[in-house]
Amino acid sequence: MSQIAFVAIGRNEGERLKRCLRSLRKASDSVIYVDSGSTDGSIEFARSLGVEVLELDVSRGFTMARARNAGWKRLLEITPSPELVHFIDGDCELIWEWVPRAITFLDQNPGVAAVCGRRREMHPEASFYNLLCEIEWNTPIGEAHASGGDVLMRIPPLESVGGFNEDLIAFEEPDLCRRIRNKGWKIWRLDEDMTRHDANILTFAQWWKRHERAGYGAMVITDNCREEGDTTSGELFAKQVRSPRIWLFSMFLALLLGIPLASLVEGWTGAVAILFLLAIVFVAQALRIAWFSRGRAPNLPTAILYGVFTMIAKLPQSLGQLHYARDRAKGRKAVLIEYK
Repeated sequence: MSQIAFVAIGRNEGERLKRCLRSLRKASDSVIYVDSGSTDGSIEFARSLGVEVLELDVSRGFTMARARNAGWKRLLEITPSPELVHFIDGDCELIWEWVPRAITFLDQNPGVAAVCGRRREMHPEASFYNLLCEIEWNTPIGEAHASGGDVLMRIPPLESVGGFNEDLIAFEEPDLCRRIRNKGWKIWRLDEDMTRHDANILTFAQWWKRHERAGYGAMVITDNCREEGDTTSGELFAKQVRSPRIWLFSMFLALLLGIPLASLVEGWTGAVAILFLLAIVFVAQALRIAWFSRGRAPNLPTAILYGVFTMIAKLPQSLGQLHYARDRAKGRKAVLIEYK
């Protein structure tokens, strides 16, 4: 069985990090924790467990990509000939039975660079936003385009592409995976429970920020693909960029047309008709999403709500795209958008 080491990242994760590091210590003696400016005692706790701690320089902007790169590069310095690295976010708890199954899969499939399993939400009952995350994590098994933040990777393909893009504030895993896939490797998802995640998204504002960050990240990767001539991956991300734009444009156009129509038609009939038509299309698309998501949600009403919120999310995603366009026009580097 191949050798494995863990890289955990975090910033003020508190009890979540304690749970994470304890679970990692049960699975391996080789654990590196990369901290991004925590002030909650995370560093001291990690050291008390005998975990290797790496503190990032606070003078540079923090990103999860930067933290993960620092972790696996430090691993190469302190571990002789490491074969595998398992990344995990500090708000996740490892299910230790996953580890030997994942390693065995990689040993039996030499063409697979990275393997991930099921991420389960720890407290889906705590808020509807946590439940949305639980549905989001329920992705198809088999060959995948990308992993999430929790993933077991071979080190050679990771090294061959230079690791994560540290300028990305979101979507750093899909970006890494598309560069690895472009070198002929495969990414795989198993139908095995891997980690328990504590989203702790309790407010609409947090949920909104999370999707604003997603919109920003999708724009960055789409531009990177275009500049690199990666048309296959670029089209995958372009779909995520186009959809919010279409809906934002549709809403803007409906309001723009509704104002002059309201002045021509007594009683605002024209404006109401346009808004009503837009609402019908919105609901129809939400129901379409719900239908295709019904197997991922616990029941049909929840699937419908998932569809509705997927549609609502297009607005903060559009704002994230506008945020990116503004930063690019002014030549500014991205700053991490935190939602918890």
